[in-house]
Amino acid sequence: MALILTNYLTKFEMEVMGAEDPYLGLSLLTQHHFDLVILDLTLPGMDGLEVIPKIRDISNIPIIISSARDDITDKVIGMERGADDYMPKPYDPRELVTRIKTILRRTSNVVEDNSNIKQALFVANPKAREICFKDISLELTAAEYDILFILLQHKNGSVSREQLLYESAHIDDESSIKNIDVIISRIRQKIAKIDAENIYIKPIRGVGYLLSDR
Repeated sequence: MALILTNYLTKFEMEVMGAEDPYLGLSLLTQHHFDLVILDLTLPGMDGLEVIPKIRDISNIPIIISSARDDITDKVIGMERGADDYMPKPYDPRELVTRIKTILRRTSNVVEDNSNIKQALFVANPKAREICFKDISLELTAAEYDILFILLQHKNGSVSREQLLYESAHIDDESSIKNIDVIISRIRQKIAKIDAENIYIKPIRGVGYLLSDR
């Protein structure tokens, strides 16, 4: 299956590197730059669901789960742990290409072009799990980074508290929505140490929050 997908994706000018062993895959992530991970759940030595948080410990790279396991529980756990999409086998590889392009188009909005780095107030470095504000690195906890990164992905657009809770890989699944407000408050305080005159994370009544760079 991996060989078939590799050959197919190559036709769409995608360079693919395969890893049959999850530990090898995690090692490759630290040695090369990748744009996206296609992850199977049935792996030797480690379940694919356990691989997701290990990937998230070192990278915010988009993850598409491709698995013959169609249990809704696997899908829910996979998405909660940080996967971006879930495709149960069998599926048409053309759909995979479409989903890859959609995810990359969405995440590319976060990556700043070198010519614009100095103009951007917030700049994220997903590989280093670092976010800079006005060229100053913010000292963020893992949960704070997750929340600010999600807001940055949707910059100038509202994000619900529920979305922030469920898309964060470092917030306990049993946490309450109120915990999001606490984390947002801490992030605001850290931003205020650099710029106390403006509020960049704004509450949206009845919805959640919006990150503005204006």
